[in-house]
Amino acid sequence: MNSATAVRSRPMPHPSLFVRHSAAMAMAGCLLGMAWQAAHADTVPVAVAANFAAPMQKIAAAFEADTGHKAELSLGATGKFYAQITHGAPFQVLLSADDTTPARLEREGKAVANTRFSYAIGSLVLWSAQPGYVDAQGAVLKTGDFRHLAVANPRTAPYGMAAMQVMDKLGVSAALRPRLVQGENIAQTFQFVSSGNAALGFVALSQVMVDGKISQGSAWQVPAHLHAPIRQDAVLLQPGQGKPGALALLQYLRSDKARAIIQTYGYSL
Repeated sequence: MNSATAVRSRPMPHPSLFVRHSAAMAMAGCLLGMAWQAAHADTVPVAVAANFAAPMQKIAAAFEADTGHKAELSLGATGKFYAQITHGAPFQVLLSADDTTPARLEREGKAVANTRFSYAIGSLVLWSAQPGYVDAQGAVLKTGDFRHLAVANPRTAPYGMAAMQVMDKLGVSAALRPRLVQGENIAQTFQFVSSGNAALGFVALSQVMVDGKISQGSAWQVPAHLHAPIRQDAVLLQPGQGKPGALALLQYLRSDKARAIIQTYGYSL
């Protein structure tokens, strides 16, 4: 038998060997990609206004799944975050409940210039956990016999400031002042009402809206002309400068996926 015949008669590998080899190579590539992503992923400390808690938790989960970066969320009042940031808190990104705090931090050198943008415009509602208690025009503010009306601290929470502006416009501030109970932030204000400690209160629409509807109780969505716009700005803080995760998060907030989540909670863009 010549050498050519010997080559032709050599058995070929079974096709399944190629399939297994290709699958193994694909798996190895996938594992290498995951390892690379994990090695280059950042944890981004983010200060988030309390009214934006629910949508941001969803956005953070999607952000981690899509980019590998993890957003570590701290929730609270914008005014409190301002104080913490000016005293050196290591937040890399601020999602404020207003547009004035990020601008102020930028002027003071605590935020990176030209990174500010509005990620949402909030809506204020007068809400009660009791169905039928709050009417569609908010007349209960003048006619109700409630003992307590919950509002967020207007000195630290923009939604609280908006609530005070509404009462001033309606001419009920003086009559209602003795009945006010203040939450440290809009999350605590919501807790006052949801627990029944206050019959009603001014909260963020995002706290009571699910899939475009009020999820429980009764509410009056406050017309926008009764208070200054609640324009909510995001900004890159100095500790986040040059950090890929922080930059990626700010970019992600402007993505179609994030914007769709934001709108389902009653915010406009």
